[in-house]
Amino acid sequence: MRTDTIAAIATGMSSGGIGIVRISGDQAFDVIDRIFRDKDERPKRLSQAPARRAYYGYIFDEDEKVDEVLVLTMRGPHSYTAEDTVEISCHGGILVVKKILETVIRYGARTAEPGEFTKRAFLNGRIDLAQAEAVADVIQASNEYALKSSIGQLGGSVSRKIRGIREKILYEIAFIESALDDPEHISLEGYGERLSGILDPVIREVEALLKSADNGRVMREGIRTVILGKPNVGKSSLMNLLLGQERAIVTEIAGTTRDTLEEHMSLSGISLHVIDTAGIRDTEDVVEKIGVERALKAAEEGDLIIYVADGSRPLDDSDRKIIEFIRTRKAIVLINKMDLPMEADKKELERLSGKRVIPVSAKEEQGIEKLEQEIKTLFYSGNLTFNDQVYITNVRHKEALEHALSSLNLVKKSIEQGMPEDFYSIDLTDAYEELGKIIGEAVEDDVVNEIFSRFCMGK
Repeated sequence: MRTDTIAAIATGMSSGGIGIVRISGDQAFDVIDRIFRDKDERPKRLSQAPARRAYYGYIFDEDEKVDEVLVLTMRGPHSYTAEDTVEISCHGGILVVKKILETVIRYGARTAEPGEFTKRAFLNGRIDLAQAEAVADVIQASNEYALKSSIGQLGGSVSRKIRGIREKILYEIAFIESALDDPEHISLEGYGERLSGILDPVIREVEALLKSADNGRVMREGIRTVILGKPNVGKSSLMNLLLGQERAIVTEIAGTTRDTLEEHMSLSGISLHVIDTAGIRDTEDVVEKIGVERALKAAEEGDLIIYVADGSRPLDDSDRKIIEFIRTRKAIVLINKMDLPMEADKKELERLSGKRVIPVSAKEEQGIEKLEQEIKTLFYSGNLTFNDQVYITNVRHKEALEHALSSLNLVKKSIEQGMPEDFYSIDLTDAYEELGKIIGEAVEDDVVNEIFSRFCMGK
């Protein structure tokens, strides 16, 4: 990796109160010395001034004043990158921030690659790879749960868990290797049975992390939620109510929605990817028939189905077909139009679907709080806590855990089959290395480069 001095705009490229240009590397102070002048417009050598302070003044490009600024200085290793770092806070206009960056580059820095500041923090040992990935997750978090989980991972929640598991595995690897090297003083008699007992809780820890990955994916990507039902039962009205805006067309004409309509939204801190679908019914209309097929396909691929029944009409064959479809799927059943006289039998609907049935009125905006709580219950067991629970939100982490679990199970199998102890060591080492990939140990350079290439510029 290049270790020259890099610079980038660390704030969004839009008009705002403040813009920040970040400089990091061995020549960071040399660069700022060439372009910074104090409040009296006299050159000031910040390289000779105390670090971890803010200095008021101006950025100059030769004799041209670029902007009035505050400059924050940090000496490595006490900085984000663990290198000498300078941050220039200027006015937030797009043009002025770009001019300051161009000036910084003209006087000795180069433009940073995407994620290069965080990559340097990782390579310099300030953070591990799991924490580095959490930086991107914090920036991209789309809901409260994703943000809390990402902040926990940034603070090392996943890393501590992985390191604790690796320590237990490493101890057993070292014991086996020592015993094989010095059999006269270290006995392996009965070790297989003892190792099996040690591995049981380790395997349970890995399995628990893998089990959390489903919740983790939902936190990060949102719940793919499909609204399903017959025509004219209030699906589009429900979607508009959830979104808080008139996004779907609502009419009295059955079959108005002909295709899927997708929107992202946040519901009490939960991120939903909501899909409104065409009404499910037998039809000869070619276009409507395609819409029905797309609706069923979306429902098959969704995380959650919200089945909307019309409470003002008795259940019919179309309802029963939908009920049969959702019986084995994660679904919530709503009886809409509770503001009208009820004709649908709530108890029958519960019996046929095997699901909890929630009465709502999309028109009167009633019952939505119960829907929100039911979604939480289905996906987060009612409440989500971040004190001790660690959630796996990264696909790369999940794959490494799956490989590690496979290797640990191979050790158990070798013990059961009475294999020699060196077989234990081989698979234990594989598990140790797979877990190491999560925190950045024994990970290939191209994987590291790919991870940081997804970061935004300036981070």
